[in-house]
Amino acid sequence: MALKRFVSRVTRETMALVLAGGRGHRLGGLTTHRAKPAVPFAGKYRLIDFTLSNCLNSGVRRIGVLTQYKAQSLLEHLAQGWGFLRGETGEFLYIMPAQQRLGESWYRGTADAVFQNLEIVAAQAPRYVLVLGGDHVYKMDYGELIAAHVESGARATVMVTPVPRERACDFGIVGRGEKGRVTHFLEKPDPAKLERVIGMHAPLASMGVYLFNFETLAEALSADHEDPDSEHDFGHNVLPWLVQRGGLHAYPYVDENGHGRYWRDIGNLEAYWSANMEMIRVVPELNLYDEDWPIWTREPRSPPAKFVFDEPTRKVSVVNSMVTTGCIVSGATIRDSILSQGVFVDEHSLLEECLLFPRVRIGPHVHLRRCVVEAGTNIPAHSSVRPDLPLEGCERTANGVTYLRPETFGQRTRFVL
Repeated sequence: MALKRFVSRVTRETMALVLAGGRGHRLGGLTTHRAKPAVPFAGKYRLIDFTLSNCLNSGVRRIGVLTQYKAQSLLEHLAQGWGFLRGETGEFLYIMPAQQRLGESWYRGTADAVFQNLEIVAAQAPRYVLVLGGDHVYKMDYGELIAAHVESGARATVMVTPVPRERACDFGIVGRGEKGRVTHFLEKPDPAKLERVIGMHAPLASMGVYLFNFETLAEALSADHEDPDSEHDFGHNVLPWLVQRGGLHAYPYVDENGHGRYWRDIGNLEAYWSANMEMIRVVPELNLYDEDWPIWTREPRSPPAKFVFDEPTRKVSVVNSMVTTGCIVSGATIRDSILSQGVFVDEHSLLEECLLFPRVRIGPHVHLRRCVVEAGTNIPAHSSVRPDLPLEGCERTANGVTYLRPETFGQRTRFVL
């Protein structure tokens, strides 16, 4: 179903700031050479593409991207895939790297990152500022959020979603009072504190989407900057500061039945693999084929995918999978997998529940199951990597998802993606 768009004057008066400087330690090797928002997703996208596409499709086309940790591949992606916004019409995508604008420190936290760029934001004279994470996967018309914020008269609004009680301590948890006013905000609380605050109510987790009146944002960040005990973090410091002053409201991201809509926080390797595998379901919860809400990204120049050989002894078979441009599958079997741009799979090989990054080469007679394969890795002939087989020198989750990279096979990483 197509999403209803809400593009209005208040939408155009909004500037978005995308926090894209985080490392994402829990993703392990996936963020060794790249920032978390630059991690590939679903064969052709980066995680940040979903947040930026939400902005673009919502009519919020003044965007700043705040970068810090190992940003090279992210910068290349933004330059080559997101350079189409036209400054002469008031649209732009600014890169805001840590550049010690207010002293000798780099970004000390999410709140400090925005504070150090507050003058740049003020120069655009936005009425509202949308602060977004660059590493979540979802589709959202931010116009709905902005309209609800204006109608409520709130100084700031946080978008929330229901989460299972057993996972609540992994998020910032919101306690709601009358008319959506936030009474408590607990950043990753311990279980005892969580029970005292929410009782028998279903936990509502912050989605890392915050909307501020500009004056409120400036006031809160200035107070945070002056606090010597602050961690300079939105969840730990800024939002609780607003709660104490009665200025924070919650906007539930739910459907007409009150159920949480699709939103994935890619926290670790297992969650990352699972979110990708969801994309190859017959009817995935997140529709990548929705022409009314396209996910924009960099489009590399590469030839169409090719599948060759239909012989009794070497027959190609690709089922329940997504294969992007430039791939060649030569007499191999691909099941429940995703192949990114430029992958080559040689004859008599079998891939099951795998995610292959760009320019991976799979030799003949290889069997991979539940693997995430880093860009540029060459899997030698007759290799077998499965959850039931031991393998040293690589990351593996409790559910048997294995992360393979060039170093796993004694190869050198030749480029950064």
